[in-house]
Amino acid sequence: MVAETVGFLTVYGRFLLAPAPTFGCGWRGQIRGAAHVRLKECAGGVDAVAIEDLGERVSPGMPVLSSGMDFDQASAAVVEYLKQAIPMDNWSVSRYDGDSQVFLTVRDDSYGIGPGTAIPWSNTMCQYAMVGAGPDIAPDCQSVPAYAAVALDLGFEIGTYVGFPIRTADGKLFGSLCGIDPASRSPELVAHRPLLDLLSMLLGTVLQADLTRAEQTRQLQRAAVMAESDPLTGMVNRRGWARFAAMEEERYRRFGDPGCVIVIDLDGLKLVNDTAGHSEGDRYLQRAAAAMSATVRQSDLVARLGGDEFGVLAARSTEDETAVLVARLRRTLEAAGTPASVGHAAYTFAAGITGAWEAADRAMYEDKRRRAGSSRPSSPG
Repeated sequence: MVAETVGFLTVYGRFLLAPAPTFGCGWRGQIRGAAHVRLKECAGGVDAVAIEDLGERVSPGMPVLSSGMDFDQASAAVVEYLKQAIPMDNWSVSRYDGDSQVFLTVRDDSYGIGPGTAIPWSNTMCQYAMVGAGPDIAPDCQSVPAYAAVALDLGFEIGTYVGFPIRTADGKLFGSLCGIDPASRSPELVAHRPLLDLLSMLLGTVLQADLTRAEQTRQLQRAAVMAESDPLTGMVNRRGWARFAAMEEERYRRFGDPGCVIVIDLDGLKLVNDTAGHSEGDRYLQRAAAAMSATVRQSDLVARLGGDEFGVLAARSTEDETAVLVARLRRTLEAAGTPASVGHAAYTFAAGITGAWEAADRAMYEDKRRRAGSSRPSSPG
């Protein structure tokens, strides 16, 4: 039988073969819609996967994917390929962050969706497709009541929808490989299911390898940053904060992890310094720092940024989760006798972590004004 190489795949007649490095150790899966899937084991993991009845739907230009790639690079290759192989107005790789569908990699012709666009998860078609409550390929969305309702709510003309889950190694939903188009399609569109299933699983494999590398790098970078500390409180200083924030922003733009910045300003330091002296002020700062360090999560970074100002990078934390952390910080600081004004804001693709800091700083000053107003005695009536 004559072999034909197509990108990272080799087609043997009606079979598709992929070498072990594509999948890595522990790769498992079932390609829906394929007549047969065969996995050949080896010491290093899966040696090959053979998918019958898929070869004729594989075209030249199939992306070369491997576990050594960055996830955003692999996503761009897949989206670009699908834009040509199965033309639709919008192909994307998106992230489910617990609240929203956040678009990471996008090729869009008409919907105005770009990297960083976020749509509430409760207003997406993917909320149904990812759990099997709706079809992963809908050639005519008007025939699927839930999808027709989503299109109406969004104000989008969506005739065709395709959505396949991208999962981490533990099966957790990371996001989706998704296509939409204003026009409805022939029912024959479902013939592409094996290919789309394969691509989404390969993206999951690349994702897991990239997440593992990124976390290892993050821990090494964090250890280096922790050495840049404020001598009084032992916390990371402003320089270390800036370095770590830049690293977190790069990770955020690659994976779309939710995250927030918290700005904390101690209310009473100036009064303590003026009335009890700077030595007492230093002890005041140390009590506040100890209270904050005991309250934040292990994954968070807390830093003293100067004077009575502190910051927390709450990585992988939604706004709701961060609001709970902020409430704990308020209570802990009050209990330590070091009350503070606090503000927080989420990262966005448009503004990044710098924009989140500015928004959190404004929120902190609003909190300070509110607290100052509530502490004034009321005027006699």
